Amino acid sequence: MRQSHFRPGEPGESQFERVLDTSARLAVVGIGFAVLLTILQAGQVFLAPVTLAVVVGLMFGPVADRVEGWGVPPALSAAIVVLLLLAVIAGFTALFAVPLSEWVARAPMLWDKLQTQLASLKEPLQSISDFQAQLGAALGTDGAMAVTVEDGGTVTGVAMLAPAVLAQIAIFLASLYFFVATRDHIRMSVLSMCVTRRMRWRTAHIFRDVEFKVSRFLLTVTMINLCVGTAVSLAMWAIGMPSPLLWGAMAAVLNYIPYVGQAIMIAVLLAVGLGTQTGLVEILLPVACYAGINFLEGQLFTPHFIGRSLTLNPFVIFLSITFWIWAWGPVGGLVAVPTLLIAQSVITHALPSKPVRPRRPVRRTARMTARDELLANAAQAIREQRQEEKAGEGKPAEKLEPPQGTGPTGVEPAAR
Repeated sequence: MRQSHFRPGEPGESQFERVLDTSARLAVVGIGFAVLLTILQAGQVFLAPVTLAVVVGLMFGPVADRVEGWGVPPALSAAIVVLLLLAVIAGFTALFAVPLSEWVARAPMLWDKLQTQLASLKEPLQSISDFQAQLGAALGTDGAMAVTVEDGGTVTGVAMLAPAVLAQIAIFLASLYFFVATRDHIRMSVLSMCVTRRMRWRTAHIFRDVEFKVSRFLLTVTMINLCVGTAVSLAMWAIGMPSPLLWGAMAAVLNYIPYVGQAIMIAVLLAVGLGTQTGLVEILLPVACYAGINFLEGQLFTPHFIGRSLTLNPFVIFLSITFWIWAWGPVGGLVAVPTLLIAQSVITHALPSKPVRPRRPVRRTARMTARDELLANAAQAIREQRQEEKAGEGKPAEKLEPPQGTGPTGVEPAAR
């Protein structure tokens, strides 16, 4: 008896077989995603500093190119980039070490004052505690919370964490040096593995877009963050906030992490206000100043200087930040947006798509919003596509051939 085999999507395939095939593909994708998550978390000590080094290397790529243009060899230009980064970090550390140490010394006093300011919340917290006790009694459990303190836990944790941090710093610096020094060799090696002209063309465009987008984004964001830090320092100085340079530096650094960094900065300023001020206006004034500066930066300066070509969906940015912070902690927050730009460049050139635009665009009326116009044009494009499909029925099937340079054998066709 002759057995027939159907490929997925063929007319003879049953509905159950199509559902089973789709479920199997989704299961393979889910297993691959789970394996990827496991690898990211298991290899955090190595993968996180290497990824951060690649991102920083893309940022300093134009600097290295400028230095190499003066006749400096790549190995020496990479060393100059690493030393320049270390000098910037050392300068910021020396500049803000004194005010930071002062606030650390004042932490116990601030904590006592913060507890005094939060004394007004004693009654609501007591109500929650009474409710917990009543719930525990109703469920037959003891509502008391047992707390155990291990002697030397903090010291032991720091002692165990220090070697891992030092190892990650060493991996980061070494990866940054070798990536900057050999980035041209990496590009040529990848291009040499492309067997067709189309693959080489797309891969070269991916390299170009990744370097352009990531370096432009990081350099522009760095300049904007420096301006934000300067504005925050001036605002804190104007309202009489102690150590204004420290808050400006924190605002500039945390501004590299969208949404999450701003939330942390607002929480820190609110806690400092509660610990140093007594009036409601004085407590909320630093937060209001920072929120106003951040609003102006996000609505005016960032869209103007970065441009629409580098803007991403805010929801996708938030998901990327939460995912990478969950996987790699603070380092993940720094590489979240650059990895999105890299993924966008790869997908754009590896899977090119045509924009949904009708041949006859819908005219926008006075009552139509931008969203209405977009939906109307999308509907018009779908109607035109259906009309083309109906018009093409009955015509002889065209012979589909792969485009030039994408044959299955990888052999370039002869020039005609």
